Amino acid sequence: MTADIVRYSIFSLAKQALASHSGWPEAWRKPEPKKRYDVVIIGGGGHGLAAAYYLAKLHGLRNIAVLERGWIGGGNTGRNTTIVRSNYFLRDNANFYEHSLKLWEGLSQDLNFNVMFSQRGNIILNHDFGGADGARTRYNALRLNGIDGEYLTREQVRYRVPDLDFSPTAHFPVFGAVNQPRSGIARHDAVAWGYARAADSLGVDIIENCEVTGFDIQDGTVKGVQTNRGDIAAGKVGIAVAGHSGVVAGMAGLRLPIETHLLQAMVSEPVKPFLDTVVISPGVHVYVSQTDKGEVLMGGALDGYNSYSQRGTWPTIEDVVAGAVAMFPRLRGLRLMRTWGGVMDMTMDGSPIISKTPIRHLYIDGGWCYGGFKATPGSGWVFAHTIANDAPHKLNEAFSLERFRSGRVLTERGVGNFPHHH
Repeated sequence: MTADIVRYSIFSLAKQALASHSGWPEAWRKPEPKKRYDVVIIGGGGHGLAAAYYLAKLHGLRNIAVLERGWIGGGNTGRNTTIVRSNYFLRDNANFYEHSLKLWEGLSQDLNFNVMFSQRGNIILNHDFGGADGARTRYNALRLNGIDGEYLTREQVRYRVPDLDFSPTAHFPVFGAVNQPRSGIARHDAVAWGYARAADSLGVDIIENCEVTGFDIQDGTVKGVQTNRGDIAAGKVGIAVAGHSGVVAGMAGLRLPIETHLLQAMVSEPVKPFLDTVVISPGVHVYVSQTDKGEVLMGGALDGYNSYSQRGTWPTIEDVVAGAVAMFPRLRGLRLMRTWGGVMDMTMDGSPIISKTPIRHLYIDGGWCYGGFKATPGSGWVFAHTIANDAPHKLNEAFSLERFRSGRVLTERGVGNFPHHH
């Protein structure tokens, strides 16, 4: 019986390939927008789709639309380095990202879609005595926040990642590291597709090529949105547009405490597997992992200038590659295969905004800095709660827009491969 199933599967795949996949069913519907929805989510990336899914699944709402100006997964969801972790310093951030990581751990089963979540660890190197002291502080913060972590000696790092440069002449000598074993990576496209398919199955309308051009606001309350496909009335509206948060919020008359920057990443040509974890160096400002296709994935610091262009500069590419080769000498001679840039909305304190706004029934999910992809399930979960109840969940209470007025900011030093300063 099993052999028959295998033969049928191979035959079916071959048949579909010869037919150019023309008979495959679409993963989600392509509906025309209705005149009115109970909730409209602007942004068809991971965060917007996750919010719509949890609104339908956990809060019983069904008349929901997700509006995406391009195609599903065409924004930052498909332009990142797929790292998932919860090793943050501040308790509010640690609790939120830990909740998100727990959702990641059951996400493929929840969505009935393989998001290829691989818990391979996240090794953060230190290269000098000061770095070692900082690493111990990071380790202690993890343990105090109830998050898994382990401090690795130089020899333990060598055993786990033998291809790092441990020679006496190493430009960045390895003193030790901190690892979060439960962290890892996931397939970004699969996350977008999985949430889209699951939300659609619950009746959510996913409307691609639908750009929001304005808001209908009456007496301080949002009543709907204007789009290139007509006006759409809405009881509530959520904004989840990553690096374009400031642009979309500006259409509603809101000025956000964010700057938009570019963050580049790149992959080499494929090579045989040699790296089964994520390696980050705050000192070098570089992180390296290996994809399931064998490509060596590298990323580093912000490009350092404001832009919405989704492409970066050669100096940053050179810095990242130089740092990666210094850490892993075996990368010398590899050809760079492709590069890309994500548009990051950087808050002034390094922590996100998941919040009500001064406009009634208008909500915002943005300001993710380096943390957007790893936050996808947790962000959607608390954003759905905030929209459904018109009040934050305890996990995102501290991420209010109001904190920048009151001064209760969350200056997070565990936000990325190095701190973001203003």
